[in-house]
Amino acid sequence: MKDPYLIILAAGASTRMKLSGADAVASPDQVQDADRVQKGMIRLGGGRPLLDYLLLNAQAAGYREVLLVIGADGQAVRDRYTGHPELGGLTVRFAEQTIPSGRSKPAGTADALWQGVQSRPEWADSRITVCNSDNLYSVNALRLLLCSEQDNALIGYDSSALGASRRRIAQFAVLQCDTNGSLLAIHEKPDRETYAAAQDVRGRVLVSMNIFRLSVRQVAPFLESVPPHPQRGEKELSTAVHLMVQAQPGSLQVIPLAEIVPDLTSKADIPLVQAWLKREYPEP
Repeated sequence: MKDPYLIILAAGASTRMKLSGADAVASPDQVQDADRVQKGMIRLGGGRPLLDYLLLNAQAAGYREVLLVIGADGQAVRDRYTGHPELGGLTVRFAEQTIPSGRSKPAGTADALWQGVQSRPEWADSRITVCNSDNLYSVNALRLLLCSEQDNALIGYDSSALGASRRRIAQFAVLQCDTNGSLLAIHEKPDRETYAAAQDVRGRVLVSMNIFRLSVRQVAPFLESVPPHPQRGEKELSTAVHLMVQAQPGSLQVIPLAEIVPDLTSKADIPLVQAWLKREYPEP
């Protein structure tokens, strides 16, 4: 397949995970992990982290090269995935997201992707898939993006099929599309009016779970120039993509998909994701 490249963003500070309570966590080891390592490295079913499953899904979907963007504290990620025996079909590389002077934590997902693509100059004319390390995207979702003929694409998840509460779904970015399925706008934390207006002709509200297929050449200027969020002070990938489609109308196609995406945001999610993995990926 053309451009079988995947970038996984794994350098976040995991602030919400560290601040959340520990009463719903299954084991002391998981409490320790949640407070110490990246969310995707928390040990779940059988002691395996979520990132194991994501990489195996990527391998099954047809990806051949993966770049893990990690922080300065990402040695555990390097240690686990350097020469991992189950990932023989994947070339796994690493890029460190450096923290700018004057900041105490990384500068956001757009900055992480910017630093990642800068570390792979041979990908400058390629398309890459990019996703978070704390969501488990299916083989199907990963393959749909890899096989897309569009220069830029995004999985739009049907909010009614995610299996999440209304309160949680309200925290996801809503996608506004035209009648051809091209992205018009990404609305972060939409109000009720924006949410209702985002319904498509089938009555679905599609939301982003931060998995994209992007032309490096097209998105790179927006990754570099995107302004920080006024409250969080981070450069966000969703904002960079929003700015790209505003400047280049019709440049990104939304691919609708109805399925659950396990998501690690707080400690309360750990037993839920662990139970889902036990059902969907039973140990041999």
